[in-house]
Amino acid sequence: PLDEVVRLLDEDEYEPRLAAFCVMDFSVRRPRITAAEREERYRLYLDRHDRIDAWDMVDRAAPRVIGAFLRDRSREPLFALAASSDPLRRRTAMTAPLAYTRPAHPEGIADLLRLAELLASDRDPLVSKPVGIALKHAGAVAPDAVSAFLDRMGDRLAAPVRREARAKLPSP
Repeated sequence: PLDEVVRLLDEDEYEPRLAAFCVMDFSVRRPRITAAEREERYRLYLDRHDRIDAWDMVDRAAPRVIGAFLRDRSREPLFALAASSDPLRRRTAMTAPLAYTRPAHPEGIADLLRLAELLASDRDPLVSKPVGIALKHAGAVAPDAVSAFLDRMGDRLAAPVRREARAKLPSP
C-alpha cells in the first residue's frame, strides 16, 4: 500500500528508502495498474524527491515511475527538473526518458535529446554519466537522430559522453 511506501520514505536509513523506490518501480510495472495508481506514484516520487540521496534511487524508479507516466503527456516536468540546482533532480530529468527508448517513442526521444543538450555541459558526474547512457539507449532505436545530435554538439559534449553515446550506433 502507498501509505507503507510513504512510511519507508520517512526512514532515515538508506535501505528502507531505496526499498520504497523499488516498490514504486515494480508496482507501476503491473499490467492491471490503474491510471490513478500510476499518477499517485508519479506524484509521490516528485513530492518526496527530497528523500533521494543516492543515484541508484533515481535509476531504480525514474524511467518507469516518471518517464512512463509522462510518455503521452507533456514532458515539461522533466525540463523543470533539468533546471534544478539539485544534481539528483537533474539526474531524474535525464534518466526518466529512458522510458522512451523501449519501445521507441519518437517524440519522447526528441525530448531526451533536448534534455541531453541542456545537461551536456553539466560537470557533476551524477548528471553527465546518465546523459551518455540515455544517448546510448536512444542510439539503439533512433541512430540517425542521435548521430545528428552528436554531429551538431561536437566537442560541446565531453569525450566520455560521446564515447558512451556512440556505443550502440552502427559503425560508419
